[in-house]
Amino acid sequence: MTAHEADRTKIKAKSVSPGRNWPDWYAELAAFRNPSSRKAVWQLINTLVPYGCLWYLMIRSIQLDYPYALTLLLALPAGAFLVRIFILFHDCVHGSFFARQGANTFFGYLLGVLVFTSFEDWRFAHLRHHVTYANLDARGFGDIWTMTLAEYESSSRKKRLQYRLYRNPLVMIGLGALFTFFLANRLPKRKVRRKERVSVLFTNLLIVIVILAADRLFGWRTYLLIQLPVFWFAGAAGVWLFYVQHQFPGGYWARKGEWQPLRAAMQGSSFYQLPAVLRWFSSNIGYHHAHHLSPRIPNYRLKKCYDSVPALQTKAPLTIAKSLSCVGLNLWDEDRREMVAFPGSA
Repeated sequence: MTAHEADRTKIKAKSVSPGRNWPDWYAELAAFRNPSSRKAVWQLINTLVPYGCLWYLMIRSIQLDYPYALTLLLALPAGAFLVRIFILFHDCVHGSFFARQGANTFFGYLLGVLVFTSFEDWRFAHLRHHVTYANLDARGFGDIWTMTLAEYESSSRKKRLQYRLYRNPLVMIGLGALFTFFLANRLPKRKVRRKERVSVLFTNLLIVIVILAADRLFGWRTYLLIQLPVFWFAGAAGVWLFYVQHQFPGGYWARKGEWQPLRAAMQGSSFYQLPAVLRWFSSNIGYHHAHHLSPRIPNYRLKKCYDSVPALQTKAPLTIAKSLSCVGLNLWDEDRREMVAFPGSA
């Protein structure tokens, strides 16, 4: 048994606890867990090729001394493609993109360099996010810092200020992504093993090599003028997607003894209903309740799964308009069992 298979077995054992039976329709999800190498390769082509072409156009726009506004205009779709690249990376982490684990690992490392994220290190945190999300006694792995109302009210003034700054949209969405991908991801997560630490060092080395190559080919200044806005656009969109997937009106959180994986997936994960073009760029990650129910379903089968299993369609959709209200939800009220605003907020 490989390390990946061992980890997956542990996760399955944790998520399907004794006495917590899944409904009959859950078995229907198994039909959508079979990866397709043909679909995976096509997604790599239709994502990486246009992303590379946009980079070429941005490089030329700077070299030809066109207005920088044109470069920024091109950086917007490039950022959208980078979001899609991250979701493909995310599928590799789950071992669901390709049928062969070796291919998932290889492309996981390759795509990880493009998104400045270590494959093994992020996998360590993200897979634990899947088995601990919405568990109030197991917060802190791959999730957004969320305090209960009681915890917030009993905290020191300093901690309240820290939490308010962290949850401020300008900080979380505006600066959080750049901090996470450029700085935080350069260090291993807490409690990781040697494999994850080596993965971080190896990814950092590859990133340095890419930057040095870019400097030789077209200069570090041009590289920064492109990489920074592309990452900012992609990161802001990515943080927003992750935020509304788990921080929305109602929601679900529970203490360890009451936590149920089915409710965590169906009630604690949103169905973010996006227009077709945004659904494509986000690789169907808006079907997040389906993804949390069965992380082994590849992104290219999530919509078909949703369309085929009526139980998934009972989830009320979160539209773009409705999602804007999520910004004001900051604390989990254990008495009311819902996300609420800061005390005193209008």
